[in-house]
Order: sequence, then C-alpha cells, then structure tokens
Amino acid sequence: MSEGDSTAIQRWPIDPVEVLVEGQGEQTILMIHGWPDTLALWDAQVAALSRRYRCARFTLPGFAGTARQAQAWSLNEITALIGRIVEALNPGGPVILLVHDWGALFGYHFIMSHPQRVSRLIGLDIGDAGSADHVRSLGIREKAMVAGYQLWLALAWRLGGALGDRMTRAMARWLRAPGEPATIGARMNYPYDITWFRSHGSYRHVRGLKLPLPVPMLFVYGERKPFMFHSQPWLDSLATQPGCRGRDAGRPLDDGSRRRDAQSCDSRMARTGRITRSCERQPRLTRVRSPCTCGSASNRGSITRNQSGGT
Repeated sequence: MSEGDSTAIQRWPIDPVEVLVEGQGEQTILMIHGWPDTLALWDAQVAALSRRYRCARFTLPGFAGTARQAQAWSLNEITALIGRIVEALNPGGPVILLVHDWGALFGYHFIMSHPQRVSRLIGLDIGDAGSADHVRSLGIREKAMVAGYQLWLALAWRLGGALGDRMTRAMARWLRAPGEPATIGARMNYPYDITWFRSHGSYRHVRGLKLPLPVPMLFVYGERKPFMFHSQPWLDSLATQPGCRGRDAGRPLDDGSRRRDAQSCDSRMARTGRITRSCERQPRLTRVRSPCTCGSASNRGSITRNQSGGT
C-alpha cells in the first residue's frame, strides 16, 4: 500500500474493517479499543502522538454501524485480523501496541502468538484478568457485579434488535460510559456471549496477560473503580521484568486536560525517544473510566473517564 502524504489521514480497507493511518515517524503505534467504543476513543492520543509516530486505529468488527443481524467474531478471527493489519502497516516488522479493554484481551493474545510482530506494549487497565490470582482478589460482591453486567450484555446480544440496543445503552449509562448513544448497540456485545456461553470458540483458554513478556510493557491502570482487572502478584511480577512497569493513572480527566497531558507526553517522547519511559512519567495520558467491561472477570476501568464507557 502506498503511504502517500504522511500528514494526511489515510484510509486502508483491510477486510472487514477500515484502518485509519495518521502521522509520520519510523515507528507505528496500532491502537485497539474495547467496549462500547469505536476508533474515536483514541482521538486525543492521535492528535498528540502523530507528530512523531505513525498512528493506526480501527473499529473492531461489529462495533460500528447498525447491522440488522448481529455477527460474532471469534478470538482466532480477531487475532488474524490484527495480523493482517500489522503486516499491512509494517510488512515483516513489528509495531507498538496500545490496547484497552477487549482490545487488550485481543492484543495480548496476538502478542503471545506473534511476539516478533510487537516491539513494545502499552496496556490500559487489563492485566491478568481472569487468572486464578485475579479471581481470588475479587470478593463476592465484585464477582456478582461482573456476572451481572456481563450476562446482561450477553442477553442483549442474543435478543438483538431495538430491545437489545436499549438494554446495551442502559448498561452503558449505568457504567457511566460517555460514548455516543448512536454508536452503542447490542451488535458489539458478542465478546460477552462468547465469554459466558462459550460460543464461537470460547475465551476459556485466555486468562489475562501471562508473564514473562517477550517485549517491554507499560501498564497503566486506574484505582478509582469498584474492582481491578489485575492482581497484585501480577503487578509485582511485572515490575521485575526488564523494561516493564505498572502505574496508577491518577485522577480522572476531562477532555481538555487529557489533550494537554497527551501533548506533554508527546514532548517527553521526543526528548527520550522511548515511548515507554516517557509515558511512564505522564500517566495522565489516559483517563480512568468506571467500570470496565472486558471479559474474563473484568470491569472496564480505562482510558479516560469522560470518553467511553466501561468494559
């Protein structure tokens, strides 16, 4: 594919999605969102980072549009899609992965199966969700909360139609997910159906990000939510890995302060030349959402409190 003008927005059709590529730089950052988001989640990050990095993002299959019939995408299908996108962006080479929520689960599975295609990893809010240590860290109330919202969304996916959409938007409001209601619908709930009813291949063998990692990682999480999507033993172990670190994202941010902090992070990356070190110093690049909706046993903590809802 021809890159064309490096300052323009390029739209690359990679079946079944469209990938937006913006910015310039020797390194490419591939950004993968979660529920109930679209690629618009990353607007502020792209605005700040595209001056020095090539930023690529896409909306997960089924998470956009108003499809009359819901279609589920298995873990293997999503992983294969990420592989095709990475190959198109940097044939034979690696990219930096920036992932959140369900995007983290999909991205983690990709990096463990294709470690040579990722140079650095930035994970937002989702660590070893679903592992034995993580499940033990959740109390009865937290486990009930996880089961409640995830089964609700799985049921909404199965019902579909106007009722399923209303159920999904109601849950997004309850989780304080400020995404545009028009973009939120039952069609994006298939990961919950796969998680709970083991349809389309199941996620039963995916239990968060396992250590040690093949690449450096910055893990950013928010503590201001009902429960974590990582365990303390996992976080402690991550800190012992070369080039890896976990940081609390701090206070929630509004859109204006998030953009200013992203720009500050960009200037630090310019001085250091290392995205992991510079963003460690500026954890406010991401916002903290309330609760996350990722599968396994996660809630959607997140990227920016007022941008998109929980997983």
